[in-house]
Amino acid sequence: MTTAIPEILAPAGSLDKLKVAILYGAHAVYVGGQKFGLRTAAENFTLDELREGVAFAHERNAKVYVVLNSFLHDKDLEELPDFVSFLDEIKVDAVIVSDLGVVKTVRQLSNIHIHISTQASTLNVEAAKLWKKMGATRIVLGREVSVKEAGKIKREADVEIEMFIHGSMCMAYSGHCVISNFTQGRDSNRGGCAHSCRFEYSLDMGLDTEEKKKAFFMSSKDLEGLRVLPEFINEGIDSLKIEGRMKSHLYAGTMSKIYSEALEYYSQHGNFLSENLLEWEAELKKVSHRAYTEASLVDKAGADSIFNEREVSNDSEWQMVGAVVEASPKTGIILEVRNAFNQGDELEFIPFRGKAIKVQANEIMDIAMRSVQRTRPSTLARLPYVEGIGPYHLIRQKGRK
Repeated sequence: MTTAIPEILAPAGSLDKLKVAILYGAHAVYVGGQKFGLRTAAENFTLDELREGVAFAHERNAKVYVVLNSFLHDKDLEELPDFVSFLDEIKVDAVIVSDLGVVKTVRQLSNIHIHISTQASTLNVEAAKLWKKMGATRIVLGREVSVKEAGKIKREADVEIEMFIHGSMCMAYSGHCVISNFTQGRDSNRGGCAHSCRFEYSLDMGLDTEEKKKAFFMSSKDLEGLRVLPEFINEGIDSLKIEGRMKSHLYAGTMSKIYSEALEYYSQHGNFLSENLLEWEAELKKVSHRAYTEASLVDKAGADSIFNEREVSNDSEWQMVGAVVEASPKTGIILEVRNAFNQGDELEFIPFRGKAIKVQANEIMDIAMRSVQRTRPSTLARLPYVEGIGPYHLIRQKGRK
């Protein structure tokens, strides 16, 4: 019997990120409209962008799930039916929901599949059975559940199961934190989370001065589950979710590429006994992140999962400097510059499959074929053609701050 390989579900905070994630191997993406989601600070999608994104995904045998996971009041529910009808019309593959009123509205107005958000904190078999009875086809389990517990829920509730495999973690049960409400006047459960748990707090508990300075006791390390992939497969988990709709194009592309490559290797060899494992792990570290943890995937998360340091910055050792717009022997490599680089710098072009291609930028020109010593963000630049580089390939550079 062939073992089913789980879906890699990537975040897409914008139409460009949707395209990047899918081209780099994601089997599905989750996106948000202008309302009803929990990432109001993300770019999010207009109706036209949703239509284009769904078409782009379906042309490449990928799926699109739309988040409707905010907890709504009656005035919000009055606006929801038109949006649900639109999603049904453009044939989105599922909506991700946490509110019972939203579940009922979606069922009444459409045939769209319903996935229960992690915000609902589903942690046991009976809760999963109840959601299934209400019409849910998939449960995104709470992050507090281990892979083995998830396998039990799948078997006994007989419903699709989705789990987080990578990204930022919440110190609270998802959907229950109200710290931002009190510290910032922003509702965590209606798209306004200010990530107050990441702040430095002063504790007056008889602690010495140094401990007081490092009082980031509510901040969690980031989840990284690459080495847990065999357990996910053995337990029959259907979808592996990457957190991060507000994160960069480089993040969306790298995570989609590495996790899908790892699963592709498994489908071909039946194991992960590959020297590629260390390379995959090294790639995951090239994107800005907090220290990594497996959290509760195998054993219950403990004190060692606390990230007791100041919030990481958006700058990492590696930085995205652009993306390829066009590439051919005739035109050369035309790229959109996101962060400036200089003539002579070494760049790495990331193909959709395989290892990065290193290119020395010894000859840079602008779009008018004039020589350039240093590129400028939000402009087009031209490099000599290199075999294997094509449109949408991301470009990164080491040591840019």
